[in-house]
Amino acid sequence: MDEVVVASYLIESFLPIRKAAEALANEQSTGTFVPLANETHALRQSFAARVLDVQSLPPGDRPPLPGAGYSTSPTDRPSRGIVRIAFPLHNFGPSLPNLLAAVAGNLFELRELAAVRLLDLDLPSAFAERYPGPQFGISGTRQLMGRASGVLLGTIIKPSIGLPLDRLRAVVRELALADIDFIKDDELTANPPHAPFAARVAAVSEELDRVAQHTGRKAMYAFNITDDIDRLVANHDLVANSGGTAVMVCVNLIGLAGLAHLRRHSELPIHGHRAMVGLYTRDPQLGIDFVAFQKLARLAGVDHLHTNGIGNKFYESDQDVMTSIQAVQQPLWGGYFTLPVLSSGQVPGLAPQTFELLGTTDLLILAGGGIHGHPDGPAAGVEAMREAWSCAIRGSDLAEAAVQNGPLRRSLDTFGYGSRG
Repeated sequence: MDEVVVASYLIESFLPIRKAAEALANEQSTGTFVPLANETHALRQSFAARVLDVQSLPPGDRPPLPGAGYSTSPTDRPSRGIVRIAFPLHNFGPSLPNLLAAVAGNLFELRELAAVRLLDLDLPSAFAERYPGPQFGISGTRQLMGRASGVLLGTIIKPSIGLPLDRLRAVVRELALADIDFIKDDELTANPPHAPFAARVAAVSEELDRVAQHTGRKAMYAFNITDDIDRLVANHDLVANSGGTAVMVCVNLIGLAGLAHLRRHSELPIHGHRAMVGLYTRDPQLGIDFVAFQKLARLAGVDHLHTNGIGNKFYESDQDVMTSIQAVQQPLWGGYFTLPVLSSGQVPGLAPQTFELLGTTDLLILAGGGIHGHPDGPAAGVEAMREAWSCAIRGSDLAEAAVQNGPLRRSLDTFGYGSRG
């Protein structure tokens, strides 16, 4: 199995599922729509993708994808199943872009398929030999933050499009003095005229250094360096040379090749934002499941990866989020321990539920509005989050703790215990 990539798909088809799976395997390896003289038996033996197994499922209840063929009646329902297909590694080699061309290329357009979703990938060790994966991961991030144990608490600069430099300085100073572990740019803030990238790096770095001289501890700040590939290294170097301790990229926007290029050069943890992931994951009949996506992102080098959060404001259920977090927690080849990042609608009231469901503190919890929207200001928001997580780990009741802790009480009065509203 070290000579093949095994891709798992959920497919629907008006053809028998095995026949549809064979059409997928053929399209994505040796075949075309007509027999060719050069497509010899020997060539197919060496290069053809093979259907390993088919697991039949009950028919779905959603309409087929546009253009699905082979239906004989408007009332037909396609067959449905999970299939595993083996792609010879020597077809594309240990290359993430070329891997995706094989396992997630033209197959989404095949008429034989009424639905198709890449669920998971089993990758041979040749990929680990080429791609070193995360450089810092959980333990390296904890060391840089100076937080050896406990949940890691962070926030995002809000409002989303960012602040003018004088306001940004004040917010960063307040958050750092409140002993927050992590701050990041919003993914919408890159190099805007009101806070140019270089000036933003200089201002934030100066404030964090000033606070560290006072407290002895420096909060990690992930600057958004997302840009054209030829700018990634220069942006990283500007942060590193300014004493920065992390960079952030939007994985889907720079691509896996861009991420791997940055990882080969980076001296800092890479915070991986998953912006645009819903394009691939939201429709259950189409796209790439987060379980497969996270493996590729970790291989390419992210030290932190957004997974969405419990009680989030987006479409994913708590079970979906748990599955995503557990996937990130699974080691690849005995290592690659990327830090799961929980965000979207995170507030102190969610801490007990999150800890009960996940049972770990190897998490980075990002609260944007849940900290900045605290009625007594961001510092009180940090204290409320810290107290809520302390209660969750101890098994204490939040409402009882809030009697003695004003910031937590005000947070629960303002945000409640989290919701999907």
